[in-house]
Amino acid sequence: MKLIGSFTSPYVRKVRIVLAEKNIDYEFTNDPPFSPDTKVAQVNPLGKVPALILNDGFILFDSRLLAEYLDEQSTADSARLIPASGAERLRVKRWEILADGIIDACVAIYLERKRPEAQRSQEWIERQQKKIDQGLQAAAADLGDQAWCEGAAMTLADIALGCALGYLDIRFPEVKWRATYPNLVQLADKLATRSSFKTTVAPN
Repeated sequence: MKLIGSFTSPYVRKVRIVLAEKNIDYEFTNDPPFSPDTKVAQVNPLGKVPALILNDGFILFDSRLLAEYLDEQSTADSARLIPASGAERLRVKRWEILADGIIDACVAIYLERKRPEAQRSQEWIERQQKKIDQGLQAAAADLGDQAWCEGAAMTLADIALGCALGYLDIRFPEVKWRATYPNLVQLADKLATRSSFKTTVAPN
């Protein structure tokens, strides 16, 4: 299979981490969707990454769908990252949505800041910043003193949250979440020691 994405996208990083954790071989094509010569629309009509081209040519897109599909491709030495059913599954998917929502707000600010200064909306930026702040506050409260977001081992919840926190470190160093939420720092630092996270850090 082939993954179309961008090295800097936190959504793509989430899928790459799942692929690594599941020990699934794949080919990666770096194609930033905002590049003038991007071909992303040829595989995803929405013009977004990630997109996954399966071996039979069928194409999946959206990181949530890709993560769920890949988690079902279990190998003998890989654990499930999303519980099969029940309340545990709902909680993991809720964590993923919360983490993705933080990223969504970050991306919205990043793109707004790239607009000409006269066209930027400070009100829009502040609205997105509030989502980031509230999302971090909720994540810290829900994590509490637990070692992992859900259960006794790493799940997609931790991967998604780790990608959101990593994106904040890269794009928004002014958000001092490390000084405010020590439990999130502990989780992020633990995730950072895993090979799947080390090998998917966005290049400078």
